[in-house]
Amino acid sequence: MDKIAKALKRLSGKEKSRIKQTLQKLFSGNNKSLDIKKLKGQKDIFRVRQGDLRIIYQRQTDGSIFILAIERRSDKTY
Repeated sequence: MDKIAKALKRLSGKEKSRIKQTLQKLFSGNNKSLDIKKLKGQKDIFRVRQGDLRIIYQRQTDGSIFILAIERRSDKTY
């Protein structure tokens, strides 16, 4: 099982629903309502804040999105 699947397995139903909605907005390009920031020292890696959860993703040169991690906010998140 990969890292993303393990992270999703640990979430509650409500959290999974919020993550799903956030990912749908992210992939559709509807980013206006999302809290997105570029990570310091990284050229194409961003994070989306959804409550105490973070979705860390990389924007590819062709415009596609690659999810790197879904984690709870902690000192080890970034």
